[in-house]
Amino acid sequence: MEEEIKAGEIGTEVPAIPDDVPRPLPEQEPPHEPEEEEIHSLADSVRSLTPMQLVIKRFFRSKLSIVGLCIIIFLFAFSWIGPLFSPYDEGTVDRETDRLQVTVSEIVVTVTDENGNAVLDDNGEEMTYSVYRVQRAEMDIDRYAAASPEHWFGTDNSGYDVLTRLMYGGRVSLSLSLIVVIMETVLGIVFGGLAGYFGKWVDTLVMRVVDVFSCIPSLPLMLIIGSVLDGMGVDPNNRIYFMMLFLTLFGWTGIARIVRGQILTLREQEFMVSATARGLSTPRKIFRHLVPNVMPQLIVSMTLGLGSVILTEASLSYLGLGVPVTSASWGNMIQLVNNNPNILQNYLNLWVPPGICIVLAVLGFNFIGDGLRDAFDPKSKR
Repeated sequence: MEEEIKAGEIGTEVPAIPDDVPRPLPEQEPPHEPEEEEIHSLADSVRSLTPMQLVIKRFFRSKLSIVGLCIIIFLFAFSWIGPLFSPYDEGTVDRETDRLQVTVSEIVVTVTDENGNAVLDDNGEEMTYSVYRVQRAEMDIDRYAAASPEHWFGTDNSGYDVLTRLMYGGRVSLSLSLIVVIMETVLGIVFGGLAGYFGKWVDTLVMRVVDVFSCIPSLPLMLIIGSVLDGMGVDPNNRIYFMMLFLTLFGWTGIARIVRGQILTLREQEFMVSATARGLSTPRKIFRHLVPNVMPQLIVSMTLGLGSVILTEASLSYLGLGVPVTSASWGNMIQLVNNNPNILQNYLNLWVPPGICIVLAVLGFNFIGDGLRDAFDPKSKR
């Protein structure tokens, strides 16, 4: 009797399963449902960032932004905290000195013979020789003193301590730039907001005014105004206010263009349609809903404008149209070179430190402005 051969025994062949026959799926484990404790731990480990936190995070990722921020913090601390530790005031004249003021004068003497006639040389010209007379006198003011433990950066032509005036000059330059930029921004927001929101003839009128102010050569006009102020006998201490006014009048046009362009785009968005449907007033829609959406661009523009205002103030002070000499600023400290060219070669301590401060301030504000521009950019992936 033949034995039955069971499938699967050794030596037997198992027939292949055809492709059209469905194969059994492997058994799958049911999905793991996270427990409540795991959900809480995951929520605690993941923290969402607000838009402002994201901007700050992007800003501090840039090394140049951090460098610029450190420079500006140092300059502000140097200008406002530094004078507290200085033994001198802004207008303190150092009269305690044991230095002598040496004056050398040249006297040209003509050679004469016994009869008093001038002796001629081989070329037929009168023979002369020079006699130098040296006079020594005690100095009542310690002018042009070199660097010393009493005066770290020396003294200027009026006996003022250079380091102390450098601190007070920072107060004037930085404060003036901040005030001018704030005033420019306010004017730019008002006129740019009106032009962008209302459009039509209001936009045309405001933009033509902007074009007129943009075409005016500001520096020659300020030179003319400075001469007029001198002719009118305006108090030199009040000239800083006129400078702030003129810088504001010629600097608000750029802000107005930025605000106008942004509002032209934003006024067609859904949130503005909703604000109109709610019956909000026009000033509320402009300054409560539109202007806050333009603030990122305004902050970048204001930061970059601070360096420009400092340079303009320094240029005007160098030309004698800025802060009076009695009130220190970085610009009028460099003006000493214009009054006495000898200072440019022999007294570097009088004009190099304020020049370095101006360069550092402009670089610092530009670095911060570039960092803010990249941080506010939604397309930035840094």
